[in-house]
Amino acid sequence: MDNNEINRINQSGTVIPGPGPRPVGRPVDIPPTGTTSFRSVLDAATATQPATSTGTSGTEPLKFSAHAMQRLQSRNISLTSDDVTRMNAMADKAAAKGAKNSLFIVRDVAMVVSIKNRTVITAVDSDSMKENVFTNIDSAAII
Repeated sequence: MDNNEINRINQSGTVIPGPGPRPVGRPVDIPPTGTTSFRSVLDAATATQPATSTGTSGTEPLKFSAHAMQRLQSRNISLTSDDVTRMNAMADKAAAKGAKNSLFIVRDVAMVVSIKNRTVITAVDSDSMKENVFTNIDSAAII
């Protein structure tokens, strides 16, 4: 079809059909061929993301919120480096099982831990644990 024929059709009021249908099962390259496609960028990005943590050394260590630090100090609770190492390993296990907020019991201390944020939210000593209800947790671990 040449330009004269297109102009003639436009003047007569006839609707010009658009491009033909895309073949079924053939993905569209965005941006067009010749540049990097969206699909290849997406595939590359998802291939480089780390898998779910299973206790490897590449996981982020637990942090303690300001509230948890205040509770530890006011209640004279001390944790050893071994305690924290075991808590990190348990956080990895909890994450692998899909936990979001977990109650960790280490010796005579209970701590609510956000597994997703890898943050200890609060800490309670054995005296304060008596007749206490822990809410908003979906798992518990005795370390």
